[in-house]
Amino acid sequence: MGNVYEKLQRALASVRERTDFVPKVALVLGSGLGDYGEEIKKEAVIDYHEIEGFPVSTVPGHKGRYIFGYVGKVPVVCMQGRVHYYEGYSMQDVVMPIRLMRLMGAEILFLTNAAGGIKQGMHAGDFMMITGQIASMVPSPLIGPNVDELGLRFPDMSEVYDKKLQAIIRKASVEHEIPIWEGTYMQLTGPNFESPQEVAMCRTLGADAVGMSTACEAIAAKHAGMRICGISCISNLACGISPEPLTHEEVQQTADLVAPRLKELITASISAM
Repeated sequence: MGNVYEKLQRALASVRERTDFVPKVALVLGSGLGDYGEEIKKEAVIDYHEIEGFPVSTVPGHKGRYIFGYVGKVPVVCMQGRVHYYEGYSMQDVVMPIRLMRLMGAEILFLTNAAGGIKQGMHAGDFMMITGQIASMVPSPLIGPNVDELGLRFPDMSEVYDKKLQAIIRKASVEHEIPIWEGTYMQLTGPNFESPQEVAMCRTLGADAVGMSTACEAIAAKHAGMRICGISCISNLACGISPEPLTHEEVQQTADLVAPRLKELITASISAM
């Protein structure tokens, strides 16, 4: 798996040819949040196509570029569009953008996504701070020979989501009067939405929200020594809870509708990190 690190180094060289910006926070923008990158004070923009060996997002609403700049006084690198396992990429490629941001210098990973709500009482448009995750339904990005340059062979996962970062988000939500749930996120492969029986399984296993990304990214980041936090936009109620058939358009519309409040929460949280 030495070629994984070599591939990352070539990608890093592509980035460094265009900018020497060193971020503190790496922000992954999920569905509905793509234009948040337009609101930060930009220092540089790099399209994924310009980075050697880099996977390119194929999902509508995911622009596919890094934006470097500042949220308040905090230097950030912002992913405007992620790649997903269901797009046909290997899990190594799916987490390559996270690992690359770590090599750029990022110490904190802030994950966002659109997710289906499972927890009783949730509604479309709610937010959930991720306090734990279940990733057993997708391949681990750490399968194969360990990349020693990135982290340990058997990394601890007892606290994937950093409690101090959770406290910052919690405080920001109170100060800005933006209610948030707290709970466990579960990743399935997609691209199909879950069946009612699979949603029942997720609930039985302890999931409060379900989606098709994020958990594998958190594993790769934790392996690489990053501190992690995350917020899900509950864009729909999961199948079997929602009375209507699920569509990607519904997910996108709901995420777009509540994006201004989520952007406010993200800005306040990052500014305090």
